[in-house]
Amino acid sequence: MAWRRIPNWLKKIFPQLVWEGSTIEKYIYLTFDDGPTPGITSQVLALLNQYKAKATFFCLGSQVEKHPDLFEQIKAEGHTIGNHGYRHLNGFFSTTKEYVKNAQHGASITESRLFRPPYGRITLRQIRLLKNDYQIVIWSMMSMDFRAKLRPEQCFNNIIKNISPGAIIVFHDTEKAAKNLLNVLPLLLDYLDEKKYRALTLNVI
Repeated sequence: MAWRRIPNWLKKIFPQLVWEGSTIEKYIYLTFDDGPTPGITSQVLALLNQYKAKATFFCLGSQVEKHPDLFEQIKAEGHTIGNHGYRHLNGFFSTTKEYVKNAQHGASITESRLFRPPYGRITLRQIRLLKNDYQIVIWSMMSMDFRAKLRPEQCFNNIIKNISPGAIIVFHDTEKAAKNLLNVLPLLLDYLDEKKYRALTLNVI
């Protein structure tokens, strides 16, 4: 899904998915997809620790297998683990059997019942087969950090223009997104402190 902020009509069509936290308190939910990635995830963790912020990391099972020490560090520092599948499959271009098996494989490695569909793309049949075993988490706001043509200040301004209590914000702890991610995240954490927001893990929803 390419929307920077998810439209309300889409949330109404798929009420069985988690789009945002239900809160009027100034809580937001930072999430990081596609990792863990050496040299990047560790910098993200350092920044979160500096600001006493918590987050949810939707990890790929294949990345966890390659970098188990980073995976354990995420957990040790008090963050929540989510499942992003074993591989980064697009639900629109995968068979239901292949997609469900990929999600289950990722869950067996991450040991998480939170599942975020890669690209946010999942079919109704895939939802029906997964929703009883997993909480399917989408997002309310995409940072677009992976867009190489976007400058960090554009990513940052997009977030603060749309932020509201309960927002689930997506970043990517990957090499592709690193330039924007590592410039935007400290700016956002400063902003959250200034505006008295608390960054929490998704397991509080």
